[in-house]
Amino acid sequence: MAERHATMLMLEARCRQAPGRRRRVAADKGYDPRDSVPVVRGLGVTPHVSQNTRRTGGSAIDCRTTRHAGYAQSQACRPRIERVFGWIKSVAGLRKVKLRGLAKVDGLMVFASAAFNLRRLSRLLSAAPA
Repeated sequence: MAERHATMLMLEARCRQAPGRRRRVAADKGYDPRDSVPVVRGLGVTPHVSQNTRRTGGSAIDCRTTRHAGYAQSQACRPRIERVFGWIKSVAGLRKVKLRGLAKVDGLMVFASAAFNLRRLSRLLSAAPA
């Protein structure tokens, strides 16, 4: 609940910065409850949330969202993003952060992201044709 509440606050702040502009937000199945989706839509944001079809009553995301090509593109991009966060949590040690303070944790996240990008870049360069 706390994550969803914080997400709503961030979306509201973002929508105040540029009113009238339609936005999209992608999220996993945890953001698919029936009480979150209408709030997100009320803010003028289209929720590109994975459907939780196994839940009793089905998903809160209906065909208004899923029929568009942008929704399919968002769902296709999710595995690439999840791979980064999975690596950062498991290899870079951010699953259980042992630092205190926003500045220190932010620095650790920047360092871990840079390490992932260097790892990715080395693999891309080795796979490139000569």
